[in-house]
Amino acid sequence: MKLTVVSAGLSTPSSTRLLADRLAEVARDELADQGHTVSIEVVELRTLAGDVANHFVTGFAPPRLAAAIDAVTGSDGLIAVTPVFTASYSGLFKSFFDVIDPDALTRQPVLIAATGGTARHSLVLEHALRPLFAYLRAAVVPTAVYAASEDWGSGGDEYTDGLPARIRRAGGELAALMAARPARDEPGDDVTALERQLADLRFD
Repeated sequence: MKLTVVSAGLSTPSSTRLLADRLAEVARDELADQGHTVSIEVVELRTLAGDVANHFVTGFAPPRLAAAIDAVTGSDGLIAVTPVFTASYSGLFKSFFDVIDPDALTRQPVLIAATGGTARHSLVLEHALRPLFAYLRAAVVPTAVYAASEDWGSGGDEYTDGLPARIRRAGGELAALMAARPARDEPGDDVTALERQLADLRFD
């Protein structure tokens, strides 16, 4: 199986990339426990900013951008993580998915996540990221993960799961969807399988 991670962090190191890596590790470990071998490819959007802009101007994807698009559209699962800018996803994050064919992510299992300086922006997951991938007809896992600055190192409290618990839940949901999706060269009704798996995802 192939898992692709898209990170829109702009700095090195980046909390966005850190969150993306932790989510990918959980999904990979969950799939490994089920007997699946998983390769992970990370797409760092900050290295593709110029190529994305050139694509809008010329209509053609430079080789590095074309390779990144192929990695995303050809994967069995996707983790997409963005920092929050002006109460929404970053412009670079949105621009990258704007250059991908609108039908290329249909039914692909996707885990969405975001990072920000304050928990007040956590609803970006529901009012921006989830509608974006719903438009692209991806199969978005129920649990989205937001990490504010104060979440790192926090175990949560009696009312709220801490960041590590949310990461485990979301990574497990992505792994379950990826495992349920038929291989691209195998016959089968992957629409029905994914709908059934989404309905069964109840991690209490």
